[in-house]
Amino acid sequence: MKEPAAASPGSGGSGSVGAEKIGRGKIEIKRIENTTNRQVTFCKRRNGLLKKAYELSVLCDAEVALIVFSSRGRLYEYSNNSVKATIERYKKANSDTSNSSTVAEINAQHYQQESAKLKLQITNLQNSNRTLGGENITTMSHRDLKQLEGRLDKGLGKIRARKNELLFAEIEYMQRREMELQNDNMYLKSKVAESERGLQTVNMMGAASTSEYVQNMVHYDPRNLLQFNIMQQPQYYPEQEDRKAFISEER
Repeated sequence: MKEPAAASPGSGGSGSVGAEKIGRGKIEIKRIENTTNRQVTFCKRRNGLLKKAYELSVLCDAEVALIVFSSRGRLYEYSNNSVKATIERYKKANSDTSNSSTVAEINAQHYQQESAKLKLQITNLQNSNRTLGGENITTMSHRDLKQLEGRLDKGLGKIRARKNELLFAEIEYMQRREMELQNDNMYLKSKVAESERGLQTVNMMGAASTSEYVQNMVHYDPRNLLQFNIMQQPQYYPEQEDRKAFISEER
C-alpha cells in the first residue's frame, strides 16, 4: 500500500496550499504562506541562483552581478567583477541609450526648423528678384514703388562704380603691358644690331682671306692643260720599227 506523498515545502498549514509535487510535476508559483517553508525555499532557491550566476560568468565570460534582498531585508550579492562597477556600467549604458535617442530627436527638430527657415528665405528672394525685374508691381503702393526706385538707383550707382573700377584697372594693366612690350622691343633691336655688326666683321675677315687666296692661286686654263698633255704623249716614228726589226734579224 502506497504512502501519501509528502507536502511540498511550499505548502502551508492554512487553506493556501500549493499544488502537490508528484514525480517531476510542476509546482504552482505563488507566495508561500508558511513562514518556515518560505524561509527554507528562499535559502534553496538563493543558493541555486548564485550557483547559476557563477556558472554563467565562467562558462560565457560574462559580467554578472546579482543582488538579492530577503523578506527580512538581508542583502545577498554576487559579482565576478564588482557589484558597484557593474551597476555603474549599467547606468552608463542606459544613459547613453537614452541620450542618443534624445540627441537624435533634437537634431531632427533642428533640421526641420532650419529647413523651414531656408524655404522661407528662398521664397522671399524669389519674390524680391521678381520685383526688381519689374514683375509683381501692380499691387504695390506709391510708397513701395518709391522705395523700390531708390533701391534700384542705389544698386545702379554701385554697379557703375564697380564697372569704372574694373575699367581703370584694365587700362592700368594695358599701360604696364605696353611699357613691357616697348622694353622688349628695344632689347630685341639692340640684339639685332649687335648680330649685324658681328656679321659685318665676319664678312670683312672672310673677304680679306679670299682675296689673298685668289692671288696665290694659279690661273686655270683648260687649253694649257690640254697642250701640256699633248706634249707629254710619246711620239711614234716608223724608223724605230725598222731598227727593231733589223736588230731582231741579226740575232
